[in-house]
Amino acid sequence: MTDTESIVKEAGLSPARIPEHIAIIMDGNGRWAKAQGKERLEGHWQGYRTLKNIVYDADALGVRYLTVYGFSSENWVRPENEVDGLMDLMLRAMQSEIEELIESGVRVRVSGRLHELPPDLRAEFESAMNRTTTCHRLTFHLAINYGGRAEVVDAVRTIAQKVQDGTLAPADIQESHISSNLYAPDIPDPDLLIRTAGELRLSNFLLWETAYSEIYVTPTCWPAFDRDHLIAAIADYQRRIRKFGAVVE
Repeated sequence: MTDTESIVKEAGLSPARIPEHIAIIMDGNGRWAKAQGKERLEGHWQGYRTLKNIVYDADALGVRYLTVYGFSSENWVRPENEVDGLMDLMLRAMQSEIEELIESGVRVRVSGRLHELPPDLRAEFESAMNRTTTCHRLTFHLAINYGGRAEVVDAVRTIAQKVQDGTLAPADIQESHISSNLYAPDIPDPDLLIRTAGELRLSNFLLWETAYSEIYVTPTCWPAFDRDHLIAAIADYQRRIRKFGAVVE
């Protein structure tokens, strides 16, 4: 029995049904901070500490891909000091964590309209991706300046260019053409989507990729989310029967 199998069984989970890909909408940082009598940015910093733990917890449980909604394309409308604080947090977090991620065999991927990010943050993300290309444990996938509709628009633009160039006929366009032109076409669709803080919406996150994802919502705000909450979400996932549109008797 491998170490992962032992950890999974100790958690009361089935090793055969660990979701390959978990996506998380990390919601509730501000509400957590308010409840603690703290500033919103402190909630974001605590959320970062939570994320670090969950990355390694997911890896230990045998999850192969973890995608998190780090900063949406709509978040730019938040107060300037909060946006600036989030940019600084992401920069400092990646600088602080990259060596441990490499040592742990975690591959870093970042998706979104990265060209719109501050140059120093974009450079840090690009460096992290380049430095972890040979890591083969968990793929830690950050959605930054990301919007699900924008991702589909960008994919359609690429396909339209192929049509204009004469390399693809409109009648030949299939779902696979959309999928293969998304930001991370090599990452499989999420098996399980977790949303914290109790909200019941996708918030423009992985709209194409989550077509058949199982959704788990917890009232727990993201900064308070821990290994036990992750295990509870996976246990709930393992109790479900995935149908993918078919009838299962």
